[in-house]
Amino acid sequence: MVDEQSNASPPEGGSANSAEEERIPAMQSLLDNPFLLLFIGVAVPAVFYTIWGVMEVAQIPIGQ
Repeated sequence: MVDEQSNASPPEGGSANSAEEERIPAMQSLLDNPFLLLFIGVAVPAVFYTIWGVMEVAQIPIGQ
């Protein structure tokens, strides 16, 4: 049998205090923002491929 009191909401007076005291973790706020995830998903590969490309070009021997 499931205890129904565990799913019950806190009393009226305690709900405001618990909402103010409870902070959203940084990773949750990051993962909840789809535009930030889109930016990170485009920016990180672009930076890595740019660095990789510069390293590859720098390794090409100079022609004579």
